[in-house]
Amino acid sequence: MEQENKKIVRVALAGNPNVGKSTLFNTLTGMNQHTGNWPGKTVGSAVGRFSYKDTDFVITDLPGTYSLISTSTDEEIARDFICSDERDVTVAVADARCLERNLALVLQIRSITPNMILCVNLLDEARKKKITVDLKKLSDTIGIPVVGTAARSKYGLNELRECLYSFKAQNEIVSSPDARNKIILEASPEDFIEKAKEIYRECVTEKSANTHMRDRRIDKIVTSKVFGFPIMLGLLGIVFFLTIAGANYPSQLLSYMFSALGTKLDAFCTYISMPESLHSALIDGIYRTLSNVIAVMLPPMAIFFPLFTLLEDFGYLPRIAFNMDRAFRRAHACGKQCLTMMMGFGCNACGVTGCRIIDSPRERLIAILTNCFVPCNGRFPTLIAIITMFFSFGGSSSVISALMLTAVIVLGIVMTLLMSRLLSRTVLKGMPSSFVLELPPYRCPRIGDVIVRSVLDRTVFVLARAVAVAAPAGLIIWLVANCYIGGQSVLSYCTEFLDPFGHLIGVDGVIIMAFILGFPANEIVIPIMLMTYMAQGTLTDYSNLAELHALLAENGWTNITALCTMLLCLLHFPCGTTCLTIKKETGSVKWTALAFILPTACGIILCFAVNSVYLLFT
Repeated sequence: MEQENKKIVRVALAGNPNVGKSTLFNTLTGMNQHTGNWPGKTVGSAVGRFSYKDTDFVITDLPGTYSLISTSTDEEIARDFICSDERDVTVAVADARCLERNLALVLQIRSITPNMILCVNLLDEARKKKITVDLKKLSDTIGIPVVGTAARSKYGLNELRECLYSFKAQNEIVSSPDARNKIILEASPEDFIEKAKEIYRECVTEKSANTHMRDRRIDKIVTSKVFGFPIMLGLLGIVFFLTIAGANYPSQLLSYMFSALGTKLDAFCTYISMPESLHSALIDGIYRTLSNVIAVMLPPMAIFFPLFTLLEDFGYLPRIAFNMDRAFRRAHACGKQCLTMMMGFGCNACGVTGCRIIDSPRERLIAILTNCFVPCNGRFPTLIAIITMFFSFGGSSSVISALMLTAVIVLGIVMTLLMSRLLSRTVLKGMPSSFVLELPPYRCPRIGDVIVRSVLDRTVFVLARAVAVAAPAGLIIWLVANCYIGGQSVLSYCTEFLDPFGHLIGVDGVIIMAFILGFPANEIVIPIMLMTYMAQGTLTDYSNLAELHALLAENGWTNITALCTMLLCLLHFPCGTTCLTIKKETGSVKWTALAFILPTACGIILCFAVNSVYLLFT
């Protein structure tokens, strides 16, 4: 096929998980790529392009898979694409450190098409472990071109480009895509595994008998029953501390910048004689809401996601899934849900998107519906402020605050497990499916790549959705606060109407209304409370916790009010961005509604129980 005198070659990039396939894809294509979903699937797809000499190469990065024979969503997509006529050549990526395991997939692909190249990646890491791969012998044995690379350092990429450029396509062994698919489905996995062992013995030399001993020694500690959970909680605590502490100054800086910009925009609106109502709606409503959301949401996400991705690149996240697998299996859920739950600590919307890694549709839905039972970064400022104001005593205040915040996090995890179990016994009945969990070798992450990938793929993605939800919601907040009926604002009427119900669950109508109007983003809940208590028509922030504590106490807050507000902060409906993400991932209003109702009902019931016990003993 010709386009502007350039030939176009379609390349399918296949391989096991954790072989550096995404790194190879990103290095080859640079920024010339786009992401989306496979038609009718929630599994992400990535397509990129690069030019070499007179040829344009279009690369499709297939989902990582261990086999083409299994029937998980990822494996079906990889198999169907390789068996189709949508690619001219398949590049199978293998890890030089564990080539025997990877060769089974390579042989499966080879059994249906000769149009493939084997890329043995991570040669630099293999050399450190004293593993030598005879690439020429490997090529002669399998009967396909073999190229050695170290994608992270760009070693061997020119050879791979030249191999793709000079590759001569052959007639397919089986011409029909359906026939190729049938061959794979009817094949015996043991045949490929046994053949892979023979090829490995012939082509790979290990100078040390204890090649993977270091990783095994570390795993004996980090996955042990004694140390596994303390290490996991400790690392999680460090990530939270760095996220919360590190986000304070950037958040303040952004607030100052937005405030200064708001002043100029305000002056501009006055200069052009904009009608007062429109002026106030744009600046006091939409702009203030957007600036609050971005100033509070962007810094923690920009810190949390790179830290999370660093743990992922280091190889620790699969160990966490291993540790938590038993607990989630008892809840009839998937062990991978632990990973999506942890992503929810950074942002529930990203956690919901991360549920794509779960193959079973039933278990994926359970993970999506329960993701917001753990507090995201948007809720941490509210939780920390309330704990500091009402539950810190004397010189050990920081220790008590840390213990209480940890207790809230543990409660969120417990509720996640309980609700997963409840769903699996009711609307999503079923037993937990089995899955292959590979513990990849530990390796030093590339910090630059991690920052770029996490910021572009996660932070910007979630922030864009948050802005899309916050802008119209800001206008609604302004309307209810500035529309008056009989000398009283609509917001005031609403809080009075909700007061009786609020007192039943230990709070008041202002707090309930703040959570309702805080639907765009949890970060604006406290500013809405202040706006309502002070009877102002615009979002108001607080300068210090002492002033905020005094204001809340004047409006009837006690320790039980603070405790119930914390419980509602932990257990209430997902924010607008997360709801939008749930709707997109599930394609269902019904499941989105259930995700909205389930945590809210849990929060109301728990607050009612706590308040009833308190009233009983006072």
